[in-house]
Amino acid sequence: MDEQLAATIGDRVRVRCLASRLPKTVIAGLAGITPDYLYQIERGLKLPTVTVLKQLAEVLNVSADELLSSTSTRKTSTRPEPAGDALYRAFTRPTASDAIPVDLKALRRNVLDAWQIWQTSATRYSQLAPELPALVIEAEQALRDRANDSAADQREVQCCAADLYALLRSVAKRLGRVDVSLLAADRAIRAGENADDPLRLAMAQWNLAQVLLADGEAEGAEDVAMQAAEALGAWADNDLDAIALRGALLLVGSIAAARRGDVWRARERVQTVEPLAKQTGERNTLWTVFGPTNVAMHAVSVEVEAGAAVDGLRLAERIDHGRSPSIERRVAFLLDQAKGQVQRRDYGSALVMLSATEREAPEDLRHRPAAHQLLGTLVQRARRSVATEAARLATRVGAPL
Repeated sequence: MDEQLAATIGDRVRVRCLASRLPKTVIAGLAGITPDYLYQIERGLKLPTVTVLKQLAEVLNVSADELLSSTSTRKTSTRPEPAGDALYRAFTRPTASDAIPVDLKALRRNVLDAWQIWQTSATRYSQLAPELPALVIEAEQALRDRANDSAADQREVQCCAADLYALLRSVAKRLGRVDVSLLAADRAIRAGENADDPLRLAMAQWNLAQVLLADGEAEGAEDVAMQAAEALGAWADNDLDAIALRGALLLVGSIAAARRGDVWRARERVQTVEPLAKQTGERNTLWTVFGPTNVAMHAVSVEVEAGAAVDGLRLAERIDHGRSPSIERRVAFLLDQAKGQVQRRDYGSALVMLSATEREAPEDLRHRPAAHQLLGTLVQRARRSVATEAARLATRVGAPL
């Protein structure tokens, strides 16, 4: 028997059984097998025949292909690949040079509107994914159109491009395209440099650090963030936007330190940033979301990363996450709390947090690997009532397990 194949099929069958409203004895009876045989299939002890698999699929109201679709690798994602592919094509295939000149004011307005959707809409993926490739093509064309314009006009289009690429970094990462995310972060840095804009360059470096952090490169992320924070220091004396960006970079550095195991340094950086947050207040400079609320959220993240769930959850109780202007940060905060509850093996409370995430932004549960891992843990380890609700939640939002 192929043990890996049996295990992955078993996981898939178990999730679907839990998501259904039928008792196991009924499912087994309708599929023409014994409850014990179904139990062994779910736990990877038996590899079902094609006939049995088809019968189970019919009872569970899914296709046999769906039961098999995740068996090649347990890490296969059901994220919308076409959206990521479309972004990649927009980046790598320039349009014809005789295209109609881009209206820069309209492009700027569309970029700002896209950022507003990304930070505030519960359906931001569905709204933005079809629109962003065209924006990329327009921005690239605008950069070419104004190559010989005045310095002021060139700076304006470079700033617009930097803002768009910063958005694309975040979207592409959530669509599962780290390659596109890195490409967007690199182009944002180039645009910030060409614009001779220290703040946009710092924002672009913050984005690059975020990509590296998400890709498991904690040391590289820390280097980028801390060097950028140091470079911004000269600008951060009296300029509140510069102070906020420096603080945002230091927070990325704190998470990077926690992920590479240096928890004390991570905590020290959060404490260093607290006075900066008091100075700036709640601020969203170039969409980096810095202020007392975000600093407090990062303090929770550091404790959860360190495995100090009790301390992290105690800190979380004091935070009104609704004060954050970014749905991205609010969701991350809820998932951090769910992760802390899983560390304490309080799976019921973890499910409460995941359900809150669904109410806040259902599409995020589908697109965030951290959410997939948490849901999978609940399905596998929680008592039956919690596991059943977790499986139904995963099925409802289309999250792969």
